[in-house]
Amino acid sequence: MGSLTAAPVWYLMRGSGVVTLLLLTAVVMLGVATTSRWRPGRLPRFVTLGLHRSISLLAVVFLAVHIVAALADPYAQVRVLQVVLPLPLGPYPLWLGLGALSLDFLVAVIVTSLLRHRLGRRTWKSVHWLAYASWPLAFAHGLGMGSDARTAWFLALASASLAAVVLAAAWRLLGSRREHDKYLGAPLESGGTA
Repeated sequence: MGSLTAAPVWYLMRGSGVVTLLLLTAVVMLGVATTSRWRPGRLPRFVTLGLHRSISLLAVVFLAVHIVAALADPYAQVRVLQVVLPLPLGPYPLWLGLGALSLDFLVAVIVTSLLRHRLGRRTWKSVHWLAYASWPLAFAHGLGMGSDARTAWFLALASASLAAVVLAAAWRLLGSRREHDKYLGAPLESGGTA
């Protein structure tokens, strides 16, 4: 009877982990789009911001399901302390530790986002950068844990997620560089001197 009740929890843990990775990838991409002031077509910019917030909330829900399922699964052997502290306990100390650190960063982002109106923009923004650090930790956690980590379908999803985040980051960095060069080069283009 124990294996019958454990199997659905195991599938729930696996499925919610994969969905969380995909949602966090979308959150990072939309975060980059939001900071770059990108908007889809002629739609107002708040559409991108609203989508970023909505998918962030959905990612948090799936992450919570993933954590609860991991705690409930007798085969995962995850302890409550391992969820929040990167402790060298259990069968997968490194991979669980990376997941715990990623969660800690996300909690800091969530708390400061909820308190954004009480914090200064500079404080909120500096803590919000932890979201960019959280994604690679969650990504590594997904690659290092579980029975699906080496399957073709998961590696394809992980590769697509990695490519999407790398492309978004490159687009953001190149856009920032172009704006910087345009700002610095403006006097020279108009015939001025440096």
